[in-house]
This record gives sequence, structure tokens and C-alpha cells, in this order.
Amino acid sequence: MRKSILRTLFLVAIGILAAVPVFASHSWGGYHWARTANPFTLKLYDNVNPVWESYLSTAVGDWNQSAVLDYAIQWQQPLSSQRRCTSASGVVEICNQTYGNNGWLGIAGISISGLHITKAYTKLNDTYFNTSTYNHPEWRQLVVCQEIAHDFGLDHQDTTFGNANLGTCMDYTNNPLGPPDNTHPNQHDYDEIGTIYQHLDGTTTIAGFLPISAKVSALSRPQTIDEILSDVGDNLGFPVRFDQKGRPTIFVLPVTINANGELEMEVTRVLWVPDAPGTGTPGRGE
Repeated sequence: MRKSILRTLFLVAIGILAAVPVFASHSWGGYHWARTANPFTLKLYDNVNPVWESYLSTAVGDWNQSAVLDYAIQWQQPLSSQRRCTSASGVVEICNQTYGNNGWLGIAGISISGLHITKAYTKLNDTYFNTSTYNHPEWRQLVVCQEIAHDFGLDHQDTTFGNANLGTCMDYTNNPLGPPDNTHPNQHDYDEIGTIYQHLDGTTTIAGFLPISAKVSALSRPQTIDEILSDVGDNLGFPVRFDQKGRPTIFVLPVTINANGELEMEVTRVLWVPDAPGTGTPGRGE
């Protein structure tokens, strides 16, 4: 019975995700962090190497110009390895690693309870950023800016690579420098953040500073089967949205039904390499 309810709610969720527009309003499915006041501070645990630090700092500075949101970079002990990039409840983890020739530049994943984000992560794929095509400041800046925005519920303004630039990092492009420049947010992004977070919640899913013991236990415990599968890209769940080349861009993985009867899911957003071949199904190294 429980599995039947979970499947039904999951199918409803897929329908909701598929119906969400990505142009005039670019909220990612209405997902947001629960909080009781604005502005709010979201902890972002920095697990990137020195090559990425300046780009992450610039992106955080850009998004912190919002009247609602502040990212607080944490340079303490990482929550997990760069390959796993497993976040803890209430915070965001960002990592870089040579994740392989799998077709994606960056991935952002969120865990949700109902519409509330409970934790999030971003992965930056150095397999491509170490190549002459993508090892450029504009590509690094665009991707880190875009991926950490998904972690607080912002979607793309446009998902067609060949269209004229909109002047925002939330726009797919073949040429980040344009003109106009697509490496920073624009006013529409800030307006949308205000819309997403205009209401307040009766509770919060945002954590304070994590105790050292929590971080140590996360590092010392064995990998779960889900984490091992996640390393090779096979545990993202079901694809529910695709780009023009037929490549899956959003995956949904149902987790459980919580005590409030809400479906808890993990939702992952994939940013593919613009010139990578199309594929209709997820898989290893595709």
C-alpha cells in the first residue's frame, strides 16, 4: 500500500515538474528553503580546489546582492569527499573533481520534502574544465554561478544554446562572453528570487553551523550503496525533462513519504556540454 501511494505521488510530481515553464518565471518547480524570516543565510561548504576559489567567491558575491538571500562560504573541514560531494541536512556542499567524460559540465542536486529544499550540492566536472575548450574564466564563472543558483531553487531563463545571450548565467549559451556577458546574474534573476521567497514558512530547513562531530562522522562512515552508485552516475532517478538534443536535464528520485504525508525526493539538474552528442537515457559515460 505504501509503495502504491509513493508511486502515485511520484507520478503526480513528474506531471508538475513537466508543466513548469522555464522562461517568463524561472523558479525551479517552486522548490525553496523553508525559513521564518527574510533575509536568510545559507551555509555553503567549500570543497573546491584553489583553481575554483575566485570563481566561487565571485558567484557568491553576485547572488548575495539579492535582497533576500545570503550565501555564507564555510572553509571548515568538508562534509564529504570531492567525488561523493554528499551534503548534510540544511546546507549546500560544492565540489570539483574529474568526474569523467560523461557529457556534463556541472550538476546541482537538491533533496526536497514537499516543496522545501532540505539539502543541496553542486559538482563541477574538471574532466572538461581541464581541456582547452572549457579551461577559460568565462566558462568556469558561468557554470559555478548557474549551479549554485539551482541549489536555492532558481531555474534557467532560456535552455537553447544557440539563442542570443540574455546577459545572465541562468541562460544556456555557446559563448559566455556574448555580448551580452552571461557570467553573472541579471535583474530578472534577483526579481525571481524575491518572488520565490516572498512568503515565509512556519519552520526552517536551514541549518546553523554544523558541529565538528557531524562532519567527522560523515567522513569516517562507509559509503552507502546509493553513494557508490551515485559516483558512476546511475542513481539519479528518473529523467523528467530533456533538452533539444534529447539529453535528460532533470532527474527525480523518490525517497519516502514523511510523517506529514509529503513525498520526499531528490531532484538533480544536469548541465550538459553544449557540443556533446544527444542521448535519451542516462548512463555511464554517455
